[in-house]
Amino acid sequence: MRTLIAISAAAAALSLAACNSPQDKAAEKQADALEAQAAATPNEAKETQLNAQADAIEQQAGNADGGATTANTPDTSPSK
Repeated sequence: MRTLIAISAAAAALSLAACNSPQDKAAEKQADALEAQAAATPNEAKETQLNAQADAIEQQAGNADGGATTANTPDTSPSK
């Protein structure tokens, strides 16, 4: 289930890549790596931590471009 969520999140991110700024693209790549690690860990606390880091990275990138591409991005963390 966690893997499916991570794959879905990655697919959604890729579908939005065309309208993302360079900061968003770099942040998304970094966040995707963290989300993949989160999906792979059996430790729930570690999963929550990794997903929170990924969310923070994505939000910071959104703030870098004034929220133009991430203002409506929902929190996709499966651990909450």
